[in-house]
Amino acid sequence: MALNILPALVRPWLYIRLLIITLVISISFWPSAPAQAAVDPYVARYLDAKEPIALPRNVDGETQLFSGEDLSVGKRLFEDSCKNCHVGGVTLPDPTVPLSLEALKGAMPPRDNIENLVAFLRQPMTYDGSEETFWCRQVEESWMSDTQVEDLSAFILRAAEKGPAWGSSNFY
Repeated sequence: MALNILPALVRPWLYIRLLIITLVISISFWPSAPAQAAVDPYVARYLDAKEPIALPRNVDGETQLFSGEDLSVGKRLFEDSCKNCHVGGVTLPDPTVPLSLEALKGAMPPRDNIENLVAFLRQPMTYDGSEETFWCRQVEESWMSDTQVEDLSAFILRAAEKGPAWGSSNFY
């Protein structure tokens, strides 16, 4: 008689086990967290991008809004494509021309707005604008879309405005 009771006791545990497995599989397909989670910690903390920020669009004073997510995309693109020569906003091939806001304003044409910085990335020129430079790689449309280059430019401009020690040789 004891042999007949055992299957009756095991059956509920099998159902519970099946329910747990189903629950685990369902949770793994649950939608991801909201887009807020896509903001890079550096962008949120040091670039103060909790709300969309307005950056200069052109020399006419127009502005363009960039979210923390946009700046995070720009940071990732910078790390993937620019950081080898511009770590921390310093220009390793020519340390006299960093990516500080002052230096960006002093370039010809000034590179302190989205349109001019995008134009520079698409066709890199020397600091005085007199000739093409081969120190910076040309960012062709087949490599990065216009939106990506704008996000990259926005990250550089915002880091130049707010990033601690960005574009400075003083790291202490």
